[in-house]
Amino acid sequence: MSPAPSTAPAPALSSPAFDDLGVTLHDGGGTLRVWSEDADAIELVVFDDADLDWSIADIPLEPVGDGVWSVSSDLLRPGARYAVRADGPRTPGATFNRGTLLIEPYSRGLATGDGYEDWRSVVVDRSFDWGGVTKPLTPMDRTVIYEGHVKGLSKRHPGVPPALHGTYAGLAHPAMIEHYQQLGVTALQLLPIHAFATEPRLLQHGLANYWGYNSLNFFTPHAAYATEENRRRGPDAVLREVKGMVKLLHEAGIEVILDVVYNHTSEEGLGGPRTSLRGLDNRHYYRQQDDGTYIDVTGCGNSLNTATDAAARLVLDSLRYWAQDVQIDGFRFDLAATLGRDAAHAFTPDHPLL
Repeated sequence: MSPAPSTAPAPALSSPAFDDLGVTLHDGGGTLRVWSEDADAIELVVFDDADLDWSIADIPLEPVGDGVWSVSSDLLRPGARYAVRADGPRTPGATFNRGTLLIEPYSRGLATGDGYEDWRSVVVDRSFDWGGVTKPLTPMDRTVIYEGHVKGLSKRHPGVPPALHGTYAGLAHPAMIEHYQQLGVTALQLLPIHAFATEPRLLQHGLANYWGYNSLNFFTPHAAYATEENRRRGPDAVLREVKGMVKLLHEAGIEVILDVVYNHTSEEGLGGPRTSLRGLDNRHYYRQQDDGTYIDVTGCGNSLNTATDAAARLVLDSLRYWAQDVQIDGFRFDLAATLGRDAAHAFTPDHPLL
């Protein structure tokens, strides 16, 4: 008989060095912590509230050990638009470019300008009144799962107001809840709602990615699924709409499960968009050969390298955020075996992340 697997946390993944990455708000502004083992320099770029192309401050981050860079600023307040940029050695597998504005990986909100790579991170007010509503905790032997797409589920329901068609709010409208209950559904499993981008090759043909399996960021909800009113109000309002959806579904006894895509990102293969991880530390965030060639076990151009502690912790922190802050009940992992590959790129059931 094989010994029981250890339930102790992997020491490296629980290291305090990786705590509080992203923006932490406090009196007098906020602190930004970013991980990059190979960078020589990282800068925080803060933008004008009304013009995403107009920077108002460039502030260097300081190395604080274990590959973490940090800066505190009174400009890091709720609603602030910002980006990071990194510089580093020109070696095989490294793709640093000091001129590229990057999405900060722990961003809870995103804003975009006109270009495919013209994204800005946004400091989000995460407060929300759950009103005492808690997770239903439906036993597995009583669980009936309905898999669906946020936009598609309510897009044509005649009982849902047109302004809510295809939205997070529409998903939790009383007419939709009645529909689920008539079917006997106890849990909605939603196709990806992490912020995602349409692949450049689709854009060239005038097409769009409908399904969402092309993650741009692991913490930000996809804004296009929010109501037009909340999209205009900004990332704070989009996040509140998502939490409001979860709250209403939980009140009705319906759990929410997310289909999550951590195995690759929308940065695709080399030569693809450089929007976040590739520009921060390509060598450690993505699986590569010694010469920098990507090891693509996903068929999507890149594979997240969860053999590095920082990348594995990024996934864990994202899961904790959705489970605790957004009160999501469970997850379905797209290409889960990719997350369990070791430093030799072979699957192991004893991978620390698993």
